[in-house]
Amino acid sequence: MKHIVILVLIFVALFTSAGCGNLLEGDFESVTYHEVAPYVKPPVEQISVSDMDEFKELLLQLIMEHESVTQIQYYNFDGEDVHTEIQRVCNEIMHRHPIGVYAVEKITAGATRIVSYFEVDIEIIFKRTREQLESIVNVSTQRYMMTQLLSSMGQHKEEAVIRTSMQLSDEEIAEQIKEIYYENPRRIVMLPFVTVEIFPAEGMDRIYEIKFGHAESPGMLQQYGENLSVSVRRNAEIAVGDTDAEILLSLVGNLMASTEFDEGTARTISTHGAQNFAATAFGALVRGSAVGEGFAMAFKALCDELGFDCRVVLGLLDGRVHAWNIVLLEGAFYHIDVAMCVVNGLEAAFLKTDEDFAETYDWDKENTVRCEGELTLEDIIGPEEPDDLDDPDNPGNPENPGDPDNPDNPNNTGDPDSSGNPDNTGDPDDPGDPDNPGDPDNQGAPDNPDNPGEPGESDGEPIDEEE
Repeated sequence: MKHIVILVLIFVALFTSAGCGNLLEGDFESVTYHEVAPYVKPPVEQISVSDMDEFKELLLQLIMEHESVTQIQYYNFDGEDVHTEIQRVCNEIMHRHPIGVYAVEKITAGATRIVSYFEVDIEIIFKRTREQLESIVNVSTQRYMMTQLLSSMGQHKEEAVIRTSMQLSDEEIAEQIKEIYYENPRRIVMLPFVTVEIFPAEGMDRIYEIKFGHAESPGMLQQYGENLSVSVRRNAEIAVGDTDAEILLSLVGNLMASTEFDEGTARTISTHGAQNFAATAFGALVRGSAVGEGFAMAFKALCDELGFDCRVVLGLLDGRVHAWNIVLLEGAFYHIDVAMCVVNGLEAAFLKTDEDFAETYDWDKENTVRCEGELTLEDIIGPEEPDDLDDPDNPGNPENPGDPDNPDNPNNTGDPDSSGNPDNTGDPDDPGDPDNPGDPDNQGAPDNPDNPGEPGESDGEPIDEEE
């Protein structure tokens, strides 16, 4: 060992005496090798919860965001059976919570112990799309409910999804949709078929999935709606009159002139709100053909455009399904049935009272305003003119043989041209007619002495035939 130390010291001494300069003289290369570090995935922010309430809230958030697979860390379990509690929360969401019952088919969650926490892997299988989840509207009042339904129906959507604590049956929702339709004939082209499914079936907090069935595609109905709006504006603009009554009469007259009553279809419709364009405002104002309900919806749309209080009445006429309107005019309500005005004339169904309609019409009188106004059609247009020369039955028509002033009436003795006037020289029975054989001044009369054919009455001179 002693010899080794001596050799090392000798070697160091020699190296020092030679100088570093001799070793560093000349060219040299220095090579450094770098190793490529392996890729390390950047740390992901870990989602963690500290109790089962937080776990439940996180799970609902994942459902609303439509996240299918997630891993979370669960701390502070305090000796509880984590596996059992996780399964309990998953079952509660799937079978009792409205979001879970509506949107989730299945939730699986497996927990693995990692020293001081559990690593929970979650997988969610959905039965609704992300868009359907995003379309859920939270509603707390009846008014807001109606507003949301109107918005969906006005856009002719195929469904509306509403979450509310209001306790409603599917029949009540169907009635609300019907009410909205008849109040908004311009915005909703046709009353849709309605199906309602409620999630969960029981409970205070529930989701109502309302599906609308249409006879046409939503896009086509949207186009029809735009055409209807244009027609409503156009028809409202041409209504004229100095009073509200005259404007209403003008609206009725224009509708009568542009739309025919479809008697054939009327006989086939057995329920109100039928998916038939003849029963819509679109059918009446755009296609020009409608049944009673179509006329009623069109007239309400026009009245709404001009600010009149107008309602649609659903009832029966002579035992058949029918609809008409009630309007408020000068503080009183009146019935107006434009369809029957087309069929039977204005006098039959314009500004009528309950008493006027009681014999042939039937409606829910207990839940309908009473119509007891005193205005009549005659109050608006005045009494019927007696000298309508176009009416063959009018006694003022000179071509009416029953008119006592008609010169062709044989009983007219005051008309110099009447055959019944004895002073009418054109009457063959008139003694004043020179051609009347009973006229003594008629030379052809047998009693006229100037009659050359009467013997002994021509001064006894024979008649020369050559003359």
